[in-house]
Amino acid sequence: MHYSTMMGEYIIYYKEKVMGGIYADRFLVKATKKTIDYVSDVQFQLPYEGAKEMLLVDDVEDKMYLKGLFDTIYDELPFPKTKKK
Repeated sequence: MHYSTMMGEYIIYYKEKVMGGIYADRFLVKATKKTIDYVSDVQFQLPYEGAKEMLLVDDVEDKMYLKGLFDTIYDELPFPKTKKK
């Protein structure tokens, strides 16, 4: 897993795919069908004005929970588009 900064926020990558990010001290992940099924307390929030709703992840201390969450949604997310040179 790695991250990059963008406009003061952090984008979280897992195996080269964007999973979510940290927005105003909140860890939000992309809302997919499997993510909604995995998260026990579903809370949709906007990361910023004009964005799609994402799921709030409250349990950020449980490494096994987070790994399971990322593994659950990995197959539903596309790889990032490659930049043309």
